[in-house]
Amino acid sequence: MTISEATLGGAIIVSAQGRIDMSNSEDFKDALMAALAGAGAAVIVDMAGVDYISSAGLRSLMIALRSAKAEGKAFGVAALSPLVLEIFTISRFNLVFALYAGVRDAVAALSPDSLGQFDAS
Repeated sequence: MTISEATLGGAIIVSAQGRIDMSNSEDFKDALMAALAGAGAAVIVDMAGVDYISSAGLRSLMIALRSAKAEGKAFGVAALSPLVLEIFTISRFNLVFALYAGVRDAVAALSPDSLGQFDAS
């Protein structure tokens, strides 16, 4: 798994690539928490490059979501592949997280002030 981060106004987009499982879920959680600390308004997790997520990875997302809520920041997950969406659906995490078809949709919903910057990039 590799993780990258981009800042757009008050939003931080965290992009993950590869598998998120027990071997790297702590690194994933740490990256999400760091993004949350730096975000003014929202953290958006771009999952377009994730081909699998285990329960340990889902736990990392849940910890970050709880922290975001406690800090009054928005948190969304975008661009799930069909397999990862199925995992979210089976675990019913699709009912817990704000899910978006694409990163642009998430930016528009969670940090609309950053949309112009997103479109320009």
